[in-house]
Amino acid sequence: MSSPRLHVIALGGTIASVPTASAGSAGVVPSVGAEQIAAAAQLDDLPAAPGLHVTFEQLAQVGSGSITLAHLEAVVRSARRAAAEGACGVVLTQGTDTLEDSAFVLALLNDSGIPVAVTGAMRNPSLPGADGGANVRAAALAALSPEIRALAAERRLASVLVFADELHDPLTVVKAHTTSVATFTSGPGQGPLGWVSEDCVILPHVPAASRAVTGWQVPEEPDGAEASGTSAHTEAAASGAGDAPPQESAALPRVALVEAGLDDDLALLDALPHAGYAGCVLAGVGGGHVPAGAVERVGALAARIPVVLASRTGAGAALQRTYGYPGSELDLLNRGLLTAGTLHPRKARLALVLALRFGTDFPAWLR
Repeated sequence: MSSPRLHVIALGGTIASVPTASAGSAGVVPSVGAEQIAAAAQLDDLPAAPGLHVTFEQLAQVGSGSITLAHLEAVVRSARRAAAEGACGVVLTQGTDTLEDSAFVLALLNDSGIPVAVTGAMRNPSLPGADGGANVRAAALAALSPEIRALAAERRLASVLVFADELHDPLTVVKAHTTSVATFTSGPGQGPLGWVSEDCVILPHVPAASRAVTGWQVPEEPDGAEASGTSAHTEAAASGAGDAPPQESAALPRVALVEAGLDDDLALLDALPHAGYAGCVLAGVGGGHVPAGAVERVGALAARIPVVLASRTGAGAALQRTYGYPGSELDLLNRGLLTAGTLHPRKARLALVLALRFGTDFPAWLR
């Protein structure tokens, strides 16, 4: 029987950040490579994967705020190559600020047939109690889990966010604290899918249906075009990867995320089409409501570009048929807005970007 294979991709972030004299400041910056990050996880003694063969790839070395959809499309291509070379799964490390976003996009676009377990760290490697090694080890166990691999093959769980020994569904997980090592939560309605205990993955909850979206497929790169900062799979991590995102085959549409508040006239909505925005997610108060004085403006925008209505609470489903006053969900949906359903406003924005990018409707099953 051949040894199991795991591919580790690194994008930078806190898990890769250490003090450096060349930074010109007292802060830490991403500079640790993929192989060194994985070394802290002690992957050579995983009981679930004896003889594990690990490969490494440094796609970027940036803070999480600089990660782009182009980086994530490069991750999908890398996962396809890793699967073709016999890998069972992929571990992706990056900064935590946009970890939930990356996990969500990969849940919708990863068609490699193997899972991508995304993780990072809240404490950088120079601090006491750094959590990166433990998180990478748990992510590796998730990526190699036969049950998660089967879910990935069916596109029910193409990616999973793994942090503090918990496994979270990318469709619901959010970062809920700026510094806590237990920062990720799937809210009061769902909770984590499972957890890691004694180097074993325990998975009592799994998605019921495939999350593949017809027409959403990352294109292969043109012949001879290499993604910036991307190299072939190697035994050691590349160092000094460029900060520029990989080249994309098409410009991405711009989607605004606007939150409504008390006594807000939402006047900035008028400027969105003129500023080049192709869509908008409106995070309404409560079940998805806006002040009555703003409804004409909201309706006028929905007549020009797609507007998705979400709840700024970030949990639960946006209402669709309860309230009927001006500015309520019934009023706004009758004016042409689309519902985000259970999606957090930030995830709804990414879903609308992808729908516009691939030329499809906003997927009904996401709502």
